[in-house]
Formats: sequence, C-alpha cells, structure tokens
Amino acid sequence: MDRRRLLTLLAAGTAATLLGNSEAHGDPFDTGSAGGLIPGLPSTLPPLTPRTQIGPGTLSAVPGVGNNLALTIDDGASSQTVGAFIDFARNTGSRFTFFVTAYYPSWTDHLDSLRPLVDSGQIQLGNHTWNHPDLTRLSAGAVADQIDRAKAFLWNTFGTDGTPYYRPPYGRHNATVDQAAADSGYSVPVMWTGTLNDTNTVINEGMLLDAARTWFNAQSIVLGHANRPTITNLYGQLTDIVRERNLSMVTLNDVLTPPS
Repeated sequence: MDRRRLLTLLAAGTAATLLGNSEAHGDPFDTGSAGGLIPGLPSTLPPLTPRTQIGPGTLSAVPGVGNNLALTIDDGASSQTVGAFIDFARNTGSRFTFFVTAYYPSWTDHLDSLRPLVDSGQIQLGNHTWNHPDLTRLSAGAVADQIDRAKAFLWNTFGTDGTPYYRPPYGRHNATVDQAAADSGYSVPVMWTGTLNDTNTVINEGMLLDAARTWFNAQSIVLGHANRPTITNLYGQLTDIVRERNLSMVTLNDVLTPPS
C-alpha cells in the first residue's frame, strides 16, 4: 500500500471513529449537511470501497460493480478553466483526475493551489504528453521523449509522475506507442466511456449538459477538457446530476490497484 493511500485511510478511520461512518462519509456534494468532516463542509475523503486489481492494458471504464464516476480532465490550454476546476474541487469536495499536457503554463500558474490537492490525493495527475501530438505519427523514440518530458515535469513540479496511467492525445495509440509508454512506466492507457464533447469548436452549455446526462453513470470514465471556459458555468448543474444519480466522484487511485 502506498503512503498516500495509507494516510488517507487512517484519516478516514479517525473521522469514522469521531463522527460515525455515516457522517464521515456522507454525500460529498451536500454542502448544507453534516456530510463532511466539519458540519457544513464537504468531505474530501475517498469512498470506502475495495479497490480493483487491474493489469496492464487499455482502461475505458471503472471495472467492477459500484456507483463510482471518474471524471477525467485533459490538456489545460486555458489557465482560467484549470483554476476554476481547482476551485470546484475545493468548494465541493469532488475528486477527479487531470491528464496533464505539460507544455501549457496553466499547471504552473496554479501550482500553489493545486499542489495541496494533489498531495492529499483529492486530485490525481496523469501523463498526457508534453505538447499533445498524435503519437501514432511519431517514431518510438519521439513517443518516449513526449512521455518522458511530461513525466519529468510532473515529478519536478508536483512530486508525482502519474504512473501507470497515461492518456494518448486524441485517444490514438497503437502497439508501438503503448510499448514506449510502458517502458517509461505507463502501462495503462486510459480511454473513456463517454465524453463531454467539449473539444468541439462550437460547444454551448446545453450541448455539454446533454453529454453529461448521457455519460454520468455508474462506473463510467468521462472525458472533459480544461481548454474553454464553457464548463465553468455548469458546475452546479453537473453536481446536481451526480447527486441525483447517487454517484461518487473518484480518482483512478481511489478505486484501482495498478499492475505491480
């Protein structure tokens, strides 16, 4: 068991002892009840569910049975949107995974506010390459360079390298790409069950909400992006969908045990 996971579980156990399990792990989106560790504040603890052991290979949904939703956010072209996601996490207690394109300055723009959430495990980081090329068009050496530059950035900036999870840009990968990534420690390409469709050049709030209603389901991995501010106007509505469907927002680390 990794140190971060151990500390999180110890914290969860302490909270459960002091407050009772139902209070310590209530609805993390209910900011008006005693669901958090402090009444009136959301919980940032992971769900107390067994983690599923996975092997190497492509992941496109959360395996097993449960009510988990893994919202994964790619890229980071918009510093404003990255900052809004960080505020969303802090204000609601929600948990999600960023797949970081390390070239974008948004990640260092918000280092001071993001690093504590990464350290606590509330936000998980994964590798989304250095500057988002189509990896299937590159040589194995060039793929390795893209992965390794992003890996070094994650480690030097946040103290984690995101292994074993990586997301190939545009979702395009093949055996050469997967082998080069695995050689750098990234043996699990993470795809998605559904997408918020927010890569489209024309995206409005109604389209994005329709996509969320379609794909916010139990055991789904949903793809979104931190590239346009449209989604920042919808956090309340997205939270409502999660609450209405009794979903638990999780990071991949919350629910998966990676290959050894």
